[in-house]
Amino acid sequence: MKTAAAMSASSERVPAEIDATRGGAISDFAELVKARLTLLVLLTTAVGFYLGATSPVNLLALFHAVFGAALAAGGAAALNQWWERRLDALMHRTKSRPIPAGRMLPLSALIAGSLLSIAGVIYLWFTCNALSASLAAATIVIYIFAYTPLKRISTANTLVGAIPGALPPMIGWAAASGRLDPGAWSLFAILFFWQLPHFFAIAWMYREDYARAGFEMVSKGDDTGTRSASQSVLFCMLLLLVSGIPAFLGVVSSIYLGVELILNGLFIIVAMRFLRTQLAADAHKLFLTSILYLPLLLLALVLTKS
Repeated sequence: MKTAAAMSASSERVPAEIDATRGGAISDFAELVKARLTLLVLLTTAVGFYLGATSPVNLLALFHAVFGAALAAGGAAALNQWWERRLDALMHRTKSRPIPAGRMLPLSALIAGSLLSIAGVIYLWFTCNALSASLAAATIVIYIFAYTPLKRISTANTLVGAIPGALPPMIGWAAASGRLDPGAWSLFAILFFWQLPHFFAIAWMYREDYARAGFEMVSKGDDTGTRSASQSVLFCMLLLLVSGIPAFLGVVSSIYLGVELILNGLFIIVAMRFLRTQLAADAHKLFLTSILYLPLLLLALVLTKS
């Protein structure tokens, strides 16, 4: 028979174990829906909504657009991990994800991803409009049924995968205005071209992991980094060209041009350094630069809105 002290100690341990289990479940769910990626979707959707809206901005409508897009993005991420669960188990950077690590059943991930995806589209349809909901649906379909299987077939997967990654600001713009103006397409172009050097840097840093899973990436067989770095420089230069379009369309003031020229100039310099040295450290710097570049450019767009 347990003593009073033993019973007390046991009762104190149970809540701690429950808290640990709950904490682990929350962490696994956040990883399943790729919380950091979903946060980026939230940010770009909000910027698209703000730039596409007329003053004053309807904050409730902004919340609806961002929340619906976040649901759809989280669902797509979960479905992607469900689809690639066996391949994720082969790569060092992904084998600790909830499904390949055995902390989550594949069926649970499939159900969660499906429900979130459907909920996101329906939510946008009823709280915003059909156009924003259709764009969210297109994001999910392209990401899951085009980009995901293409990763083992062709290096074109990066270009295809950049399409759903560039749609969130258009979802926000459509939610705000009910249409897709040239300004919305300029935001799409910026996000599209930004993703390419970002992904090329990641793919080269983890080229052995991707090869282990059989993914056809630009970095495959690119041991020196020449191909990945040259492609990064090319798309950084294209990004420089498209980043100025919002100013010429009157979406933002001319002040924005100065900011984007500085940011893109720095981005190109870092990409060219990677091309020159072909060092892993400089590939990592390119990756970090891409992460810093986007929020700064988005901030410049918001602060200089016409």
